[in-house]
Amino acid sequence: MSRNRSSAGRGPGTKASGAMGSGQVRIIGGQWRSRKLPIKDLEGLRPTTDRVRETLFNWIAADLPHARVLDCFGGSGALALEALSRYASFAKVFELQREAANQLKANLQTLKCDCAEVVNGDTLALLAAGAAEGFDIVFIDPPFRKGLADATLIALKDHGWLNEDALVYLETESELVSMPLPQGFTELKHKTAGQVCYRLLQFTPGEQA
Repeated sequence: MSRNRSSAGRGPGTKASGAMGSGQVRIIGGQWRSRKLPIKDLEGLRPTTDRVRETLFNWIAADLPHARVLDCFGGSGALALEALSRYASFAKVFELQREAANQLKANLQTLKCDCAEVVNGDTLALLAAGAAEGFDIVFIDPPFRKGLADATLIALKDHGWLNEDALVYLETESELVSMPLPQGFTELKHKTAGQVCYRLLQFTPGEQA
């Protein structure tokens, strides 16, 4: 993750927060439970904490098996790896920083996982190119205070990335707890933890937020 425009930096930029020691991330459930994988020591890299990930994956547990998953701001890949560990059928990950993208590719090879694709590039530009096939579950955990949350939701909707009734996980700074949602998105759940607000949305085309 990085702090550039639509980079895959997460949260307020605390390095490796929630990881098992410096430079590692731990998968907390599924077939790779307790596996620890290396992550690059890059500015702004902050995997979603174990506590938040546990809540998120409890929320979506019934929907994960066989789901197509998109992680818009991959960074360490913690969310995509957790989804694949819990039997998502496929994961696509966008990551701006080449080093982080290459490390995630290496970690997927370590896990002998061939049902994921890591794309090194700018998230909003990649979304604007459109999707050949929609996704069932989408993770959005962008750099904070860069206006990326709303822009990403709109790009996902406008360019065909979301299947009907897709679930969208959105992690933002806590002051955006009351942010208005674009048309088509409905909030199902939300919580706050320190500086972070995280919520689960559902996308239904044609419905008002």
